[in-house]
Amino acid sequence: MTAHRRSSIMESTGSISIKDTIQAARKIVIKIGSNTLAKQDGTINYNFLTSMASSCASLMKQGKQIVIVSSGAQVGGLSTISGWARRKDTHYRQALCAIGQVELIDSWRKAFNEHGLHIGQLLLTRNDFENDHCSLNIRNTLFTLVDEGVIPIINENDSVSIEEFSIGDNDNLSALTAILWSADLLVLLSDIDGVYTDNPKTNPDAQIITSVPDVQELRKQIRIGDTNSFGTGGIETKLQAAEKTAEFGIPTILTNGSKKDIITCLADGSAQATLFLADQNCLRRFLGGSQA
Repeated sequence: MTAHRRSSIMESTGSISIKDTIQAARKIVIKIGSNTLAKQDGTINYNFLTSMASSCASLMKQGKQIVIVSSGAQVGGLSTISGWARRKDTHYRQALCAIGQVELIDSWRKAFNEHGLHIGQLLLTRNDFENDHCSLNIRNTLFTLVDEGVIPIINENDSVSIEEFSIGDNDNLSALTAILWSADLLVLLSDIDGVYTDNPKTNPDAQIITSVPDVQELRKQIRIGDTNSFGTGGIETKLQAAEKTAEFGIPTILTNGSKKDIITCLADGSAQATLFLADQNCLRRFLGGSQA
């Protein structure tokens, strides 16, 4: 994407569409929540993974680079050892994630293998982003993988992560990844169509907000609710993620990942979603960040 193209987009963010945003983006981070990739019984929805891999392969044929931040280690664990479903002890939860991460990454491997594509796994903690040496290594690894046509699959390292080093949710993990990789776009796939004026699951009069130029102003206009949660990570973590990326000139899209062919529908403008606009005063894009 040329500097002129990026400049024209930044100048017209007031009317930019989701379709235009995806067309303009070359480097895309896609975050997939647990609710999105799980079936109703709490096990992995392999049909979803297959469909998502197909959509990503299509984007790559258009010259785009893809990084996936995928929740689902516990979902994968329950798909493997269902008898541990009721065990809430921390040690069992972390052990379940260790088992489930293998199942999750193998499922992604099989899905992308159908398109002749390879994947790579990165398990990260907050400390990896706060340590300059670690973050540089992550960045270099991401560049190497995508330059070779390999799709990085990122998740938090839940099996060893403790509160001190935990990011806590994959919305913020995906935002940190997008910033570190100098992405052009972050897509959050959740279990809601976007940000609403109120919780749409309890208030039928809630209205979707299609474009958000300022997250801080948005907070004053919507009712998040007592639990701060519409989905697994909650709407609050999605606002945090969008706020982080906006400061670095990266727009964010929030939409319902359970909708059929959701990435394709976003690309053709037919899907409901909320677009968080990038900070128009941000100079990141003019410093060559997305050219790397």
